[in-house]
Amino acid sequence: MKQSVCILGATGSIGTSTLDVIRRNSDKFDVKVLTAKQNVNKLLAQCEEFHPDLAIIGNESDARFLASELTRKEIPTRVDFGENALNDAAAYPKLDTVVAAIVGAAGLIPTLTAVNRGLKVLLANKEALVMSGEIFTQAVEKSGAILLPVDSEHNAIFQSLPVSGNKGNVDLSGVNKILLTGSGGPFRNTPLDTLNEVTPEQACAHPNWEMGRKISVDSATMMNKGLEFIEACFLFNVDPEKIQIVVHPQSIVHSMVAYVDGSVLAQMGQPDMRTPIAHTLAWPERINAGVEPLNFFSMSSLEFQAPDYERFPCLEIAKNAMRLGGTAPCVMNAANEIAVEAFLSEKIRFTQIVEVIKETMSRVEMVEAKDLEAVIAADALARNIAGEIIRQLGN
Repeated sequence: MKQSVCILGATGSIGTSTLDVIRRNSDKFDVKVLTAKQNVNKLLAQCEEFHPDLAIIGNESDARFLASELTRKEIPTRVDFGENALNDAAAYPKLDTVVAAIVGAAGLIPTLTAVNRGLKVLLANKEALVMSGEIFTQAVEKSGAILLPVDSEHNAIFQSLPVSGNKGNVDLSGVNKILLTGSGGPFRNTPLDTLNEVTPEQACAHPNWEMGRKISVDSATMMNKGLEFIEACFLFNVDPEKIQIVVHPQSIVHSMVAYVDGSVLAQMGQPDMRTPIAHTLAWPERINAGVEPLNFFSMSSLEFQAPDYERFPCLEIAKNAMRLGGTAPCVMNAANEIAVEAFLSEKIRFTQIVEVIKETMSRVEMVEAKDLEAVIAADALARNIAGEIIRQLGN
């Protein structure tokens, strides 16, 4: 039987890569729901090809346009819009699998909806787990959902650990360290005194990966790795001291697991998100992802370096947020999202991203993340304060 799939964030880089994998394996998957924030033309093209039951877009005017075009083309896809509809997407009754590919905090509620239903959830939205931490993992345990990591690094760790049962539970017996790799982004060797002049275009020009603009900026600051550090702690239920960040410029080794006997298992592959997407879609089987195999004879070298915390202060901020616990990771994530948005809009400089995050965290009282309401309140407060700080920087 075909898996019935919902893609939250279908028009982004993860969403389009997922549909490419599905296109190559159409006998195994049936696209039921597609969602997008605002790229209505791309969503229309996806609906024309995959004929989902339901398509959701961010606003009413785009929804009217999409519905009109689909009717004209005699495609029976139902159209809805807005945040409530986004949550309905994950609650659609005919689903087996939900791909959580919405960037940022907006993905938290629909992803949790899918988890609470006990579905197979392919997690590409790291912010959802960063924000809600134990609330999220407890929901997975309670519902019996299968949570599989799509981020290339966490997927590599998952592939390098023993897995027991049919729920994807990993065995950490004998593990010494989890080695979380990162490329170092476009500014790994840029003189520190020039980072103040970095433009959004330069920050979004990742040397290895094709990603959305927000994630590209996170990679440039290495906040992306900080978020992944926190995500790994919750995903694999490990202490922060068990995780070591390793800069690997070539993005060939996607992460590693070091064992107490001296063995190190690594997952390698092209820097192409279709590999972890295909792995999680088909797990525990394997399917064609359309990715070229590695040519070992063309690789001159593989480099590994310690991270530069002066160059990438966001790494230390993320580590400290994880140690603080409670709402600290949520506040950090919210401040980062607002700061990155301001940088992309050219309201602040690249180096001011970290200033906004630090100042926001100093002004917000961290509390216990006892329930989802506490998390959402902390997120909203941090966004408001970060916005105030950005306005002050502009004066």
